[in-house]
Amino acid sequence: MQSAQQVPSRSPQHFDVAIIGAGPSGSVAASLLHQQGKQVIVIEKQHFPRFSIGESLLPCCMNVLEQANLIEAVNQAGFQFKNGAAFNSQGRYTEFDFTDKFSVGHGTTFQVERGSFDKLLADTAAEQGVNIRYGHSVEQIDLQGDPLLDVVDEHGQPYQIQAEYILDASGFGRVLPRLLDLEIPSSLPTRSAVFTHIEDNIDTLSDPEFEFDRDKILISVHPENKDIWYWLIPFSNGRCSVGVVGEPHLLGDLNGDLQPILQRFINEEPRLKQLLSKAKFVRECALLQGYSANVKTLASDKFALLGNAGEFLDPVFSSGVTIAMQSAALASQCLLKQLDGEKVDWQQQYAQPLMVGVDTFRTYVEAWYDGRFQDVIFYPDADPKIKQMICSILAGYAWDESNPFVADSERRLKLVVELCRA
Repeated sequence: MQSAQQVPSRSPQHFDVAIIGAGPSGSVAASLLHQQGKQVIVIEKQHFPRFSIGESLLPCCMNVLEQANLIEAVNQAGFQFKNGAAFNSQGRYTEFDFTDKFSVGHGTTFQVERGSFDKLLADTAAEQGVNIRYGHSVEQIDLQGDPLLDVVDEHGQPYQIQAEYILDASGFGRVLPRLLDLEIPSSLPTRSAVFTHIEDNIDTLSDPEFEFDRDKILISVHPENKDIWYWLIPFSNGRCSVGVVGEPHLLGDLNGDLQPILQRFINEEPRLKQLLSKAKFVRECALLQGYSANVKTLASDKFALLGNAGEFLDPVFSSGVTIAMQSAALASQCLLKQLDGEKVDWQQQYAQPLMVGVDTFRTYVEAWYDGRFQDVIFYPDADPKIKQMICSILAGYAWDESNPFVADSERRLKLVVELCRA
């Protein structure tokens, strides 16, 4: 495992590609590029393992992990098996089985504690030969010639890296958008999430009415306000990730102790209150505010933004890690061509294909919050073929344009909504 922590020399070190961030998109991109013989350096500000959310993967992720030769390590890690998603609202309960979907590809995946999952991907990439530097941060970027990065190591010592290309996989750190003034407001309303990990102590035998499937994420809607929703993500160790999401004014005062706020909202949803009646909080509640983000451009001939560094929508359909991995795979394909001397149009060959999936997810995120997609999800007599097509999107196959609900997402969804509301 390579994890170079020595202070480099004063002259810039040269690499084919500099990747900012060792999270899922950074590890996937690094592995894909390293396999093709490219010299890659990964700069990661934190030390792993570190806490993060985005813990419920989608099956589409497994296709990318397979391409990056990371899937075997993930399959053997003992993570919680996941085969679908369950939704709960005002006594209505429905499930989507990801193996019963329209698109070809993996139908199952895992629910993971991101600290151990991200470390596993990074460690596996390092075992493949990828050079990762932990505790190092990128302070400035110069794009006048070949990209030049001013970096500070964990001891506060500055040095420089020169690369032919930069991939920003820094997630919510959004390093290049900040340094290059690329950030623009998201079209989505500002929302906040309060979340933690619990020892769930769920005992479904005591009340069969509240059946609980650990192989699925549970998404619950607040009984009085459809703008507020909850996630419950089981892990293999008897713990769960639990969170509540809503616009800040709906959640109350978020400046003090967050645990009473989260507990109050849990108690307001009958199924969650019953399921988590014996739960114990095992870490301090965290707050994520104003998480939706957008940028002026996703890529140029000198850099590309991956995953959350470019655009983040909303956690409701667990699309964040999927978009991150898909962006890593797409960018790596383009970058290999450019490094081998081929002309690449990054807008047409990277940004536009990536936005096919992002915009599909956006259609369903917006429809979730305005209530249209909730009506579809909880419709009691769903057409099996339509459900398979929607299930494919919920499983992460938002780039499969053979699916009519991807190729024409807004119009198709509108038609289904009209049928459900008729």
